[in-house]
Amino acid sequence: MFCCGRSSGPSKALKLGARGKEVDNFVDKLKSEGENIILPSSGKRPSEVSKVLPPPVNMESVHLRVEEKISLTCGRDGGLQNMEVLGMITLRVSEDKSGRIRLHVHNDDKKGLQLQTHPNVDKKLFTAESLIGLKNPEKSFPLNNDVGVLKWRLQTTDESFIPLTINCWPSESGSGCDVNIEYELQEEGLELNDVVISIPVPSGVGAPLIGDLDGEYRHDSRRNVLEWCLPVIDAKNKTGSLEFSIAGQPNDFFPVHVSFVSKRNYCDIQISKVTLVDSDSPVRFSLETSFVVDKYEIL
Repeated sequence: MFCCGRSSGPSKALKLGARGKEVDNFVDKLKSEGENIILPSSGKRPSEVSKVLPPPVNMESVHLRVEEKISLTCGRDGGLQNMEVLGMITLRVSEDKSGRIRLHVHNDDKKGLQLQTHPNVDKKLFTAESLIGLKNPEKSFPLNNDVGVLKWRLQTTDESFIPLTINCWPSESGSGCDVNIEYELQEEGLELNDVVISIPVPSGVGAPLIGDLDGEYRHDSRRNVLEWCLPVIDAKNKTGSLEFSIAGQPNDFFPVHVSFVSKRNYCDIQISKVTLVDSDSPVRFSLETSFVVDKYEIL
């Protein structure tokens, strides 16, 4: 496996944490395949060495999570076969004094979402005023429990809704295939992080010859995958491309899979404020927002 940018550079090393005989044998095998191996001196496990944790959220007594996941399937010649976005707002209250509250929902949806409140939430209040509160306002939300209070669903085959389009164009040449793959961010309000576009490549024919490239790439010869890696895709770099050549047939380069994470949600639903039921006084709250991939493939 190797990773580089536009020009050839040193490979990114594989890190291993254990030191047993089996690991030594495994390391020898990897070295024989041309891998660059670094063994950390500490006794930490590989996941502890390599995993970079996000900064912790400073959680208030009212904590909210707005979470979405997308499942999308496109055809290689165009056409959105199916796209589904599932979202949920989850509430966690950690102090009694913050239990009798209402959540003010900012809903600027223009995509045609299907919304559903929790059975204990006052649906009429939500429909009329975009407020999430319990049917019995004298009751409090459960303490120290994650409660899903609102969920939504978007299902479409409208191509204009695709957040990130991927076009993969393999062209047969005398020695194999020249492949041009490009992306375009259609939903410019999004910022996608840790984007990986995975293209299958034929086995036993050597590494692909990389041409023009935005971002970085990794060739995993054991999994027969070329991974195109982009730290950030946003409105400032909404398009990009990768070109490579390798022996093979056009069908060898599908399906293409995409993964990313985002701290901005796809659907325009957020919590604008939280207030007490009796006094309508504002309550401090913390908020986490995430938009992740369940499945994203070009067949």
